[in-house]
Amino acid sequence: QVQLVESGGGLVQAGGSLRLSCAVSGRSGSDYYPGAWFRQTPGKERQFVAVLNDNEWYCVASVKGRFTISRDNLENTVYLQMNSLKPEDTAVYYCAATPFFSRSDYVRATSYSYWGQGTQVTVSS
Repeated sequence: QVQLVESGGGLVQAGGSLRLSCAVSGRSGSDYYPGAWFRQTPGKERQFVAVLNDNEWYCVASVKGRFTISRDNLENTVYLQMNSLKPEDTAVYYCAATPFFSRSDYVRATSYSYWGQGTQVTVSS
């Protein structure tokens, strides 16, 4: 059973930075689980932020140039570096993983089998 645990959320002023971490445990060393980040605000659906699969990564247009996704395979951890944060980035951020990366469906939350518990990011103006 794959488990994901996020950390690194918090309160930051607009223009500031945060780095979210997602520790992945429970998978065998031979499996590769592309890591993704989603975010959700009250009353809205979970929205895709970024995904990293091997050496390719994709992100939503609103965070391009500000957010970067990376992973440390030795530590089994996926990161989301968030710079130049804006109040509209405020949300609960979720880490997600799947054994099967789809270039056509990676933005869909339903494409991911495993989820973390979420971490709150609040950006004040």
